[in-house]
Amino acid sequence: MNISSKKKVLDVAVQRFECCHVGGGMVFDKNKNLYLSTGDNTFSRASDGFSPLDERPGMFTRDSQKGSSNTNDLRGKILRIHPEANGTYTIPKGNLFKPGTPLTRPEIYTMGNRNPWRLTIDSKTGWLYWGEVGPDGSQDDFEHRGPQSYDEFNQAKKPGNYGWPYFVGNSFPYHHYNFATKEPGPLFDPEHPVNTSPNNTGLKDLPPTTPAFIWYSKQQSTKFPLMESGGNSAVGGPIFHAADFGNAARLFPSYYEGKWFITDWVRGWINVVTIDDNGNYVSMERFLPNQKLRGPIDMKFGPNGDLYILEYGNGYFKDNPEAELIRIEYNGGNRKPQVQATASKIAGTVPLTVNLSSAGTKDDDEGDKLTYSWKITKNGAPFKTIAQANPSITFTTPGVYKALLTVSDTKGAINSKAVEVKAGNEPPVITFNVTKGNSSFFFPGKSIAYNVSVVDKEDGSLANKRILPSRVAISANYLSEGYNMTAIASKQGATDAGAQYAGAMALIAKSDCKSCHSVTEKVLGPAFTQVGLKYKGDPGATDRLAKKIISGGQGVWGDAQMPAHPTLADADAKAIVQYILSPGYPAAKAKSLPVTGTYTTIVPQGSNTAGSFILRAAYTDRGSKGIAAQTGEQTLVLSAPVLPVSKANASHDLYMAGDGTVAQIKNAGAWLQFNHIDLTDIKKITFITGSRGAIGSGTIALRAASPQGKVISSYTGAYDKNMRLNIPDGVGITDLYRCLMARRCHCGP
Repeated sequence: MNISSKKKVLDVAVQRFECCHVGGGMVFDKNKNLYLSTGDNTFSRASDGFSPLDERPGMFTRDSQKGSSNTNDLRGKILRIHPEANGTYTIPKGNLFKPGTPLTRPEIYTMGNRNPWRLTIDSKTGWLYWGEVGPDGSQDDFEHRGPQSYDEFNQAKKPGNYGWPYFVGNSFPYHHYNFATKEPGPLFDPEHPVNTSPNNTGLKDLPPTTPAFIWYSKQQSTKFPLMESGGNSAVGGPIFHAADFGNAARLFPSYYEGKWFITDWVRGWINVVTIDDNGNYVSMERFLPNQKLRGPIDMKFGPNGDLYILEYGNGYFKDNPEAELIRIEYNGGNRKPQVQATASKIAGTVPLTVNLSSAGTKDDDEGDKLTYSWKITKNGAPFKTIAQANPSITFTTPGVYKALLTVSDTKGAINSKAVEVKAGNEPPVITFNVTKGNSSFFFPGKSIAYNVSVVDKEDGSLANKRILPSRVAISANYLSEGYNMTAIASKQGATDAGAQYAGAMALIAKSDCKSCHSVTEKVLGPAFTQVGLKYKGDPGATDRLAKKIISGGQGVWGDAQMPAHPTLADADAKAIVQYILSPGYPAAKAKSLPVTGTYTTIVPQGSNTAGSFILRAAYTDRGSKGIAAQTGEQTLVLSAPVLPVSKANASHDLYMAGDGTVAQIKNAGAWLQFNHIDLTDIKKITFITGSRGAIGSGTIALRAASPQGKVISSYTGAYDKNMRLNIPDGVGITDLYRCLMARRCHCGP
């Protein structure tokens, strides 16, 4: 690079006393005019999430009127110039202000921008598009300040004033707020905005305001529902025209012609916007709905027609290992088979017969014939190849075997998947037996009696005393937010945080939390560990912080706003808070329960009673003949004594509502099935309906084993809140069938 050849084309004055919002984007149009976006260069987080109009002496860094609404300043603008070969530039015709207009800059194409970035120009129409990042406020204050924050996706068919800092979204006006007296002034007029700030060096009377093309807040948008809710950060993207790519081999289909691809740095979706020939918004749809991006900051089509997306990763100002550049190509031809590979046993003593299965393998191209090949290796060396879809194989010598299934279609597309089998050591078999009490439900404060059986082919058993009770780990945990069986810890002795807070961690993973927080490091907001330690010992913290997550807030950790999450359920918010606060209460290593004993189901203080007790027994054997040790476990789940209709395993002749409740009974004899329900010590079942009054009448019967099975109990009369069935003794465990219009039933001791 020859640094001496550098030529300075344009200077944009900025302040560096406080951050933020510098814009970001340059693009040339077909006439070789350069568009450059600049931010308002204003610390607006100090404005309580509203418009930064602080006109007090010395507060110019917090007054956006010095830039965005200043016709004589290049900040908060999209500039348009024509660079010349000698390093200078000229002004194209048609900018917002004609050259020579007093108190204006002729480079300005649009003004009234807060943080415009990722510009794109429609190659067919010449119209300009961009994403616009709004402030941080989560709540309206129409009486004193104005609207909550809105991010925007904007379109400029011609030069214009896009309103900031006097308007946001669909030209929603702010009050001319007095930061000295804390009193609201009049609302700004979108038809005649006026800049009277002492920090203004340009015109006082400004061009009329152009409303946003698309706008969305922290709340769920009714006009643009696909934008979702929570934290937001609009990122502009490209408009697709096939003519831009010549004879590229992998063009996107004509369906996307003229459509605008947009994304959001926090929310991680890609939406596609349809625009009519006059430039009007028509509709929006999700692109690749299963694709969740991690901090997308740029998106463009390459010359080959592929869509490239640059992902920043999770969190601000961090060295994010997940940051990457991804490429999405359109495959309009043959698709690879989707392969599934499983084994009937993945471990056992020799000789070990295993049935390998390709069940679930499919090809989305109808009519493609598939060819199957299993390549099996032993300890990494070739062992056997079998050209069948579902072969059976017997391993006679110990070892670790890997079975790789490769599937090819008639056009040559191939795909593979592997399964591992360890021959030479039979996994232990664990049985968790409830000897007294109920094995399906818990009743707060009541006890169950249990014993655990462990049998291992090589090691022996608890019964013959070759396995010592001290080597069996038995733990119990209460999960107030429900449970995820795949998240129960595989470690002996305790259920770790990964299991105890599995539900909360899943909620965090699919929300915007990681954009501003990490577990151990401060990002834009505090680390979760900091929050946990700050509120240690505060009994009211869970309720207060859950409310703050839902409603939004600021001030505890600085000026940064936490966005509202209005669609988050209260129980989910509390689950997240309990996880965040857990570092302030380090859990002592759990002492294993005895292999035979009783356990009292005491719900932890502050938890709701709608969760589950998870009792887990595990044993790791000693290994055998060079084969690694195997762990066996069994988990017993004691649920709250409520059976929601939505948890039914099967149903017949019922119309189901979207929330999983019964909307209507189609015919007499309709039923719901609940598998393996223990009715031990259950004396009554009360049916809870979604209606205050009667909703019809008829007979409700509880039957065992099948819809025609033995009647356990029945009720005839009005379907109302007084429906109750008495349960006789000795029913035990059965598949339970019931027919009703209730939303759920409550089992009582």
